[in-house]
Amino acid sequence: MLLVETLTAVGHNSGIFGFMNTQWGWPFVESLHFIGLTLLLGTVGLFDLRLMGLGRGIPIKALHPLVRFGVAGFLLNALTGFMFIISDPGQYVYNPAFQIKVLAMIIAGINLAVFYLVMAKKVRALSDDAIVPLPARLIAMTSLCCWCVVIAGGRLITFYRPPEFWCFWC
Repeated sequence: MLLVETLTAVGHNSGIFGFMNTQWGWPFVESLHFIGLTLLLGTVGLFDLRLMGLGRGIPIKALHPLVRFGVAGFLLNALTGFMFIISDPGQYVYNPAFQIKVLAMIIAGINLAVFYLVMAKKVRALSDDAIVPLPARLIAMTSLCCWCVVIAGGRLITFYRPPEFWCFWC
């Protein structure tokens, strides 16, 4: 498949494949990946939980500046995740757990865009003790669910070693 061959070439030509296959390469990048995950879920997850009604004593306006740390965590995860993918493209491209993980990230991204386009201004205008509107709570719940699926999908990747014929769309 052209995608797997291209990703393999990128991995080898960039030196990332060689680095990832050293004694400390994979564990180091995995540690960075978990740091990114902690930043992402620790901030975005907290913000989502607050929107859903937990921790009503915490002003939403006080939490929103933390979202930038979540963005930094996402960028770190995107970089380290790409390093994983180009180190063993066949393990990821054909893997249903990875495909579900990517789908959940896409849904989370669309959900984020909907929040900022439709609800963010309304949420920012709320008083500290106001109940968050139902659409914003649903968006927060969707976000939290998506990130939980991303985590579960990431863990399940290592349990599947699918052959190429598993991928119906590849």
